[in-house]
Amino acid sequence: MGEAKRLDGLFCDQVLLAGGWASGVLLRFDGQGLVTGVEAGLPAPPPGVERAAGPVVPGMPNLHSHAFQRAMAGLTERAGPAEDSFWTWREVMYGFVRRIDPDTLQAVAAMAYAEMLEQGYTAVAEFHYLHHAPDGRPYADPAEMSKRILAAAEAAAIGVTHLPVLYNHGGFGGRPAGDGQRRFLNDPDRLLAIAEACRAVPGGHRVGLALHSLRAVTAAEAEAALAGLAAADPSAPVHIHVAEQVAEVDACLDWSGRRPVEWLLDRGWPATSWCLVHATHVTPDEVAGLAASGAVAGLCPTTEADLGDGLFPARDFLAQGGRFGVGSDSQVVISAAEELRLLEFGQRLAARRRNLLAPGPGASTGAALYRAAVAGGQQALGLPAPAPGITVGQRADLVVLDADDPRLYGRSGDDLLDSYVFAGNGRAVRDVVAAGRLVVRDGRHVGAEAIRRGWRHAVDRLAA
Repeated sequence: MGEAKRLDGLFCDQVLLAGGWASGVLLRFDGQGLVTGVEAGLPAPPPGVERAAGPVVPGMPNLHSHAFQRAMAGLTERAGPAEDSFWTWREVMYGFVRRIDPDTLQAVAAMAYAEMLEQGYTAVAEFHYLHHAPDGRPYADPAEMSKRILAAAEAAAIGVTHLPVLYNHGGFGGRPAGDGQRRFLNDPDRLLAIAEACRAVPGGHRVGLALHSLRAVTAAEAEAALAGLAAADPSAPVHIHVAEQVAEVDACLDWSGRRPVEWLLDRGWPATSWCLVHATHVTPDEVAGLAASGAVAGLCPTTEADLGDGLFPARDFLAQGGRFGVGSDSQVVISAAEELRLLEFGQRLAARRRNLLAPGPGASTGAALYRAAVAGGQQALGLPAPAPGITVGQRADLVVLDADDPRLYGRSGDDLLDSYVFAGNGRAVRDVVAAGRLVVRDGRHVGAEAIRRGWRHAVDRLAA
């Protein structure tokens, strides 16, 4: 990649700390890319310390990504012979995934990760289920595809929490998987071996585990995988797709007599290390149980809109202290601000009212959403010191907004974040620091040329 400058610190004229907005702040970083010092009230930067070119906010964690799907974004927008839905989209995805090899995956993932950084994401949870060769046989190294994801993250210099996915069936109750799913399949032992191989790869990444969904694993398989993960790393994140579609909820009821989130809560599994992705179709009791569990709701509004999933009851969930973060999921849109904007706008369209996710009268909607998604995303990725703003002990993941952008010019404090979320145009991010390295300068990733060259080669191969 291009030169990613390692910073010892950054002077911020305006910065969002964990305790709120502050001026004249010196942030200090160590060699591991963590924030080690926060000193406020300084008139100017000390000698040798770079000055941020605009207001500084914490980087947004992307808590749900399928990086390979970046290469198919925009290619599923032709109407089929019957009503289109998530299930028809899934069949298109199965056909596309047959053409992806390790080199293509790495190039596509690097492109997605560079775009994430350019749009304000500084770390990503990769929900990775593309494990094997097109015929379903493991590669000589069963962790080959996972290692390509780690290599792509290293090339883009984004923080990654890698989540190898347990996926072994095609429906509830252990139904056999279909031909389109054969690249995804592992039993718990093989999946845990992939996770262990990823832990052995040098670098600052985290490794957790994902259960694809209750329709793709049996209870016994899930229990075995969770026990193995707990033995390796008791604090490791656990993610799962759940209750994304009405048909999924109905099938779960037919199988177990319980709705998907209800089934998980009855077993007592969701906890602060868990992230329930989508959880779109939930009852008031499930909302209350999920909020009380301390687990994070992983919301992906642009993908959920693209697939016609429905709307998560965010207002009720937040009113009960629920924690959430956002993710780019299928990569049809890569923008931290747009996920937050659509989250609020979806609630407005359903209720025909405004500022529904603000925490109270006079509160800033955009700033509240941004703070909450930062803290929830950090928790879901297993990052240190989760907080709604920058604090000592966190990764030095920072976004410098462009104060000269017409939509942000003259704004400060929470008004700045409201304008960024609700009046942005996708070009408001100026510079990005990830783990203490300056990886985006003037809106462009420092390794953009090489990453885009690899992307073009990969797309040409996929089209051949």
